[in-house]
Amino acid sequence: MAKHRDKVFPSRDAIVAFIRAHPGEVGTREIAREFGLKNADRVELKRMLRELADEGAIARRKRKMHEPLALPPTVMADITGRDADGELIATPTEWDEEESGAAPKIRIHVPRRPQPGTAAGVGDRALLRIEKIEESDGTPYRGRVIKVIDHGKTRLLGIFRKLPDGGGRLVPVDKKQAGRELNIAKADANGAEDGDLVSVDLVRTRAFGLASGKVKERLGSLASEKAVSLIAIHAHEIPQAFSPAALREAEAASPATLAGREDWRELPLVTIDPPDAKDHDDAVHAEPDSDPNNKGGTIVHVAIADVAFYVRPGSALDRDALARGNSVYFPDRVVPMLPERISNDLCSLVPGEPRGALAVRMVIGNDGRKRSHSFHRILMRSAAKLNYAQAQAAIDGRPDDVTGPLLDPILKPLYAAYDLVKRARDERDPLDLDIPERKILLKPDGMVDRVIVPQRLDAHKLIEEFMILANVAAAETLEKKALPLIYRVHDEPTLEKVHNLQEFLKTLDIPFVKSGALRPSMFNRVLAQVSGHDSEPLVNEVVLRSQAQAEYSAENYGHFGLNLRRYAHFTSPIRRYADLVVHRALIRALGLGEGALPETETVESLNEVAAQISVTERRAMKAERETADRLIAHFLADRIGATFQGRISGVTRAGLFVKLDDTGADGLIPIRTLGTEYFNYDETRHALIGSRSGAMHRLGDVVDVRLVEAAPVAGALRFELLSEGRVEQRGRRRDRARGAGPGTLTKAHPQTHRAEKHKTKKHPGRSPHKTVRTSARSKSGTSGKDKSGKGKP
Repeated sequence: MAKHRDKVFPSRDAIVAFIRAHPGEVGTREIAREFGLKNADRVELKRMLRELADEGAIARRKRKMHEPLALPPTVMADITGRDADGELIATPTEWDEEESGAAPKIRIHVPRRPQPGTAAGVGDRALLRIEKIEESDGTPYRGRVIKVIDHGKTRLLGIFRKLPDGGGRLVPVDKKQAGRELNIAKADANGAEDGDLVSVDLVRTRAFGLASGKVKERLGSLASEKAVSLIAIHAHEIPQAFSPAALREAEAASPATLAGREDWRELPLVTIDPPDAKDHDDAVHAEPDSDPNNKGGTIVHVAIADVAFYVRPGSALDRDALARGNSVYFPDRVVPMLPERISNDLCSLVPGEPRGALAVRMVIGNDGRKRSHSFHRILMRSAAKLNYAQAQAAIDGRPDDVTGPLLDPILKPLYAAYDLVKRARDERDPLDLDIPERKILLKPDGMVDRVIVPQRLDAHKLIEEFMILANVAAAETLEKKALPLIYRVHDEPTLEKVHNLQEFLKTLDIPFVKSGALRPSMFNRVLAQVSGHDSEPLVNEVVLRSQAQAEYSAENYGHFGLNLRRYAHFTSPIRRYADLVVHRALIRALGLGEGALPETETVESLNEVAAQISVTERRAMKAERETADRLIAHFLADRIGATFQGRISGVTRAGLFVKLDDTGADGLIPIRTLGTEYFNYDETRHALIGSRSGAMHRLGDVVDVRLVEAAPVAGALRFELLSEGRVEQRGRRRDRARGAGPGTLTKAHPQTHRAEKHKTKKHPGRSPHKTVRTSARSKSGTSGKDKSGKGKP
């Protein structure tokens, strides 16, 4: 980029032209450098950029400036149809129309001889490499298929319910299809038994009566297996079986030896996990630093299972792991990323057994900040296997036979190190949302026993902070060595979402002062103001919804929620493919031996991997969430007519979503059941407001409801509202309504409002086999806590 020597402040047209010449390459800093702007001019530059973004002249994404509707060079897209010339047309899979407007169209170029795995059709989901084009028909992009991820679904999935005549009914598993059964004739049942999960081809539809279907495949029996998770596995096409070649590679693998490794077997590393965790992929140790130049400091060691030693690039194990992207944790089973021979045996850091690991040694100053770090390929031997409650009880003065001997030499130094790093964490001030996390406990028959809110212990936070430190160290090392890697990134909220949050907070008389760059501390100040007040759950929920979603990318734009400039996932290669890539990159960067990242890997190729595993991560999140919904619906199915207390967890034009206090179950109150009047949907206040009575039902309100319908197979609940809406003073309500532009008139009519599922965010990770979380702590993962209690922001 040529340096601009003119000291006159640049015009809007000049800035837009510069951005369009370098789309996705420049941010505020680069623009200021190009036009020779000093610090005093940057405030005006930022103001101008905000105005241009608000007007739609430019788009801001990942802290870089783009042309409007600009897409990254690699994108996951759904093929939606064909144009008049018969060419395939696609739209981005993860496009947010509320935030960015209508999704841009991508015309797919199909070569005469497509490569294997790239033949796509309507309904398919594919990874595309795209370029900007100028077409008269309004199609701004041309794409080339890199890989078909999912083929279009031509069949329905459901539970077969047998009828006395030998035929049956299909009960759909899709919540959108709840209540729309299909008729299955006896000749079309294909031997299906009552309770079977089956895939069905739609035979014909009718204007009146049930549509008909034909059973094509029996996928399993919920009657015998009590496997509610089986529905989600097949609905989302999550791979269950490993290829024969991958299983052969796993069985042929030999334990790691000391060859090419440092001997750390005498260092008393310990694992701290949930009580019934099957794999133990990280171990920790801490000791005071004896260096006189670091008085009061400490040394923290984090050792992570050396998965890269066993799973080599391009191998069958590698191909299967990439297809999965991550392990998926259901209450009754785990669908692992790697075969058990690897995940639960050779790479599990069990006590007393020599295991290969990739470790980081971090020197922490007395201010809690990391002074230096170094990575090592080691052979270790775990000194003990502890669970969180066990470790915490020992520190709190209740040691047992295992932790008693470990208290002074191991546990106390670990907690002393945590006290140090917590200081630096508090100074960094990451986003600190408080969203209650529930866990479903199952009975031996696989059904729900009860739902609890587990206590958050210092033991959880200790592991979380050590994992974050290790993840940062990995990203720093690879950046210093100029090697490509996959980052864990989290963009700051968009200007539009920040504006909407400001408008919402005004209705509560809470100021949201934004001066300069957006920081997590700005949101934390708001959260601190409502701590302990009735509005605390409401404000936490709205702040959560204002955040972007964390994802993987080979291009770094920081982690907003954690308030970190660089961040990567390093600590869980058994269950996350991104971590495996980071391990391989470290091995290559530091010359640590076999299993390194191939020299052929580039930022472009890793961006393709990052896009794919971001999709598999969301697939796992959705499958886990739907399974929890189905379990709770089963649990409540025999309590039709019962009353419950809960909070309004979502407000849409379809009605109100309510989350029950005792189980965390979500259900819909259709807008047509709220009363006989019209309701205004006030988007700013997240409320439905009666146009005649002024009764307001708002996000976060405590309400009493009656359960009127439960669809266990689809995981859907329907409630009736028993509580009266709040009524504001008329004049004040009118004034607010007049200024609330997003409010729209919504008629209470059964045919004009479709149920929209409330979107909650949840992070995949390790979990006890008999538990499952029902909600996420943070959309951005900023709590650092996943199902294993490990750091996964």
